[in-house]
Amino acid sequence: MSSTQVHSSTQQAQYQAIDTPFLYVNKPVFINNLNQLRNKIEGLGANLRPHFKTLRSLEAAELLLPSKDSPVTVSTVKEAEALASAGYKDIVYAVGIADTKLPRIASMLTQGINVRVLLDSIEQAHQLNNFCETHGCSISALIELDCDGHRGGIAPEDDKLLEIAELLTDGAASFNGVLTHAGESYQCFDKQQLIDAAQNEVAAAVKAAERIRAANMVCDIVSIGSTPTAQSYQNLEGITEVRAGVYTFFDLVMAGLNVCQLSDIAASVVTSVIGHNADKNWIFVDAGWMALSGDRGTAEQPKDCGYGLVCDENGQVLSGLQVITVNQEHGIIQAVDGSPICLEEFPVGSRLHILPNHACATASMHAQYHVFDTDNDDYEIWNRVQGW
Repeated sequence: MSSTQVHSSTQQAQYQAIDTPFLYVNKPVFINNLNQLRNKIEGLGANLRPHFKTLRSLEAAELLLPSKDSPVTVSTVKEAEALASAGYKDIVYAVGIADTKLPRIASMLTQGINVRVLLDSIEQAHQLNNFCETHGCSISALIELDCDGHRGGIAPEDDKLLEIAELLTDGAASFNGVLTHAGESYQCFDKQQLIDAAQNEVAAAVKAAERIRAANMVCDIVSIGSTPTAQSYQNLEGITEVRAGVYTFFDLVMAGLNVCQLSDIAASVVTSVIGHNADKNWIFVDAGWMALSGDRGTAEQPKDCGYGLVCDENGQVLSGLQVITVNQEHGIIQAVDGSPICLEEFPVGSRLHILPNHACATASMHAQYHVFDTDNDDYEIWNRVQGW
């Protein structure tokens, strides 16, 4: 992890004044992550539609999105409403739509916000058309594609793809295009596998769009994306936009896929040592699953990182140390190779940083992020949008 050292005396005082556990954001690393992916995707000729689900902070959105007209993806209607209230106008709600949520979508449309919804069934298409006809509105929809058998969606060659597109095109709603997510890329552990997953994602989306256009329907949006594939595209011809979210903070799952380095992880949980068990070679800290989350995303990877890797206050990874157990407000750190820990080096009250397995899950445990910019001697608080 890049240095989290607080350089100035002012920053050091601010850092020490925050009670643990808290979510620490290394702002220079964060900004570098944003710039790296935007430059890559735009350099390949597509638009970047960042996923807001990891950050869920309006303060962070000002850095994530170049302008209020910039495209953005959300995973909850609450995120969309928060962004809309701040003036962001181009939103895709990239979770299958339930008709109970349509009144909230329609309300945003009346504010001049372009919110598109996602669906993958004839039933949803009928529900959307019926709602729009009843309420005199037109909600734009994308059809979700299944590019790799990961979750939901319509296969690009499925006849239902054209049937749903036709229902939306001819109905009271509006058809805008197709969207897919290469979820199986999270099981790719070498560069070529990631490249292959990225190429497959592109091919599936382009194939679906071509079938729709060949049936004399408009397909303006061809949307793909996941953080692993977003880092691996070679050619985006036929793709209009790419979505990714966890790249903003990165995490141990992404490092385990060799998508990033530990030095790219911008978020960590600061915790205090609260005790030891010399007989068991344990260090107790005040970050349990309520601070770290219970996510074990690295458990099936070649390197299992427990509930998080341990760093010192300067951001240096302490080799071999992991959080091996979490209770609600307790974490237990152990040397996974069985070597003895010099407990005197970790006195009660000293601070450690825990790198997260899954940045989205860990960030969701915190109402605020404490953001340190050591390049500009700055400290600020970002507030998280909570709820659904």
